[in-house]
Amino acid sequence: MKQRAEVMRRYADALRARADRLRQLAIEEAGCPASSTVMGAQVHAPLRMTDEIIDMFLCMPEIEDNGLPLHERVNPYFTVQSLKRWTPLGVVSAISAYNVPFYTAFWKVVPALMAGDSVILRPNPLTPISSLIFAEAAEEAGIPKGVMNVIVENGLEGGQLMTTDERVDLVSFTGSCTVGVKVAQQAAPTLKRLVLELGGKSAQIYLPDSVDRAASAAPSVCLSHAGQGCVLGTRVFVPEESKQKVLDGMAAALANTKIGPASDPETQLGPVISAAQRDRCEHFTNAAVEAGGKVVCGGKRPDGFDKGFYWEPTVLDLPDNQNPAAQEEIFGPVIGVIGYRDLDHAVEMANDSKFGLSGWVHGADKMAALDVGKRIRSGAVNINGAVMSSHASGGGIKMSGLGRERGVEGLREFQMQTTFNIGG
Repeated sequence: MKQRAEVMRRYADALRARADRLRQLAIEEAGCPASSTVMGAQVHAPLRMTDEIIDMFLCMPEIEDNGLPLHERVNPYFTVQSLKRWTPLGVVSAISAYNVPFYTAFWKVVPALMAGDSVILRPNPLTPISSLIFAEAAEEAGIPKGVMNVIVENGLEGGQLMTTDERVDLVSFTGSCTVGVKVAQQAAPTLKRLVLELGGKSAQIYLPDSVDRAASAAPSVCLSHAGQGCVLGTRVFVPEESKQKVLDGMAAALANTKIGPASDPETQLGPVISAAQRDRCEHFTNAAVEAGGKVVCGGKRPDGFDKGFYWEPTVLDLPDNQNPAAQEEIFGPVIGVIGYRDLDHAVEMANDSKFGLSGWVHGADKMAALDVGKRIRSGAVNINGAVMSSHASGGGIKMSGLGRERGVEGLREFQMQTTFNIGG
């Protein structure tokens, strides 16, 4: 493990040496605005986390006691010890997403390599270039050939092989629920281990004592890489009597948004990834209106842009949680606001979703906010804030996925556990 850690530290240095190139690729390839706070997740956070992952692995024991009670350890005939041993799992298929391509690939590649596995990385065809840096850095760091592999393709053949080949031990996939289901189906005949981080439709509940903060949810969602984030709180629940005030505040907060190319340092809102994704924003905006919703601001392609996949930052007044824009992940700069009668009603609507990736609760009374948060069924719940840490794991329930990434739990996903029962 120590020898592997030495190689991985060289790998960390090689990745960090490419920070400027990664930042430029996030702009040119993923369309992340140069001035966006999401640039931290695109580049700076993963580069910082490489050494943290190495240090975490070195602190995790290879051998652990299974904690048998004394009466099971000792009897008149023999004594027994039960241990669990953690070893490399084998071959990992890593399939990453397009919105933060380096980051989503990073949390598959680096833990797997540090665990002693071999990795085959297949980036999303829309953002493949940044993933090639993993291979470049591996060669520079002296990682043995064949241990770190990157496959770039336009089609599906490689991805399908990576999820069906019997020599693959684990598939780690980040992407949509639709594709995640196909990955699980393809992996099922060989019973591969799966880590799936899929879509989300995260709820943000604002308690009555914090409703004045709710307007800020619109720019924080819509201007975060054009709303292309699976954990963003795109369903905002506020007291019914405060709903109009919140909607007016959101419209004002987005009124002067600077839309433009990601390379322009003045740009606040860049393009979405593709024409298909722009059309998805349009489809669900129209569907929201057809189901009784109203467009408060935005809701169309911005004027003056003949090229590029742009969609205005859009606030929707939704009459209820059954509206299509409240039930389906849009993955664009679109946010919906729904009124609640009381906190029980808010929690009921927050949990009325096929997703369960993340959730948000805002309250000046922290204990009251925590009490509400404990009632939300989600893989992560953020009370008045969030963290991006190597030490805090995340993952989804329901249609938002399986398994965990980050933290000790996420690192153990890339290892095999064997139980040894030793008597004498």
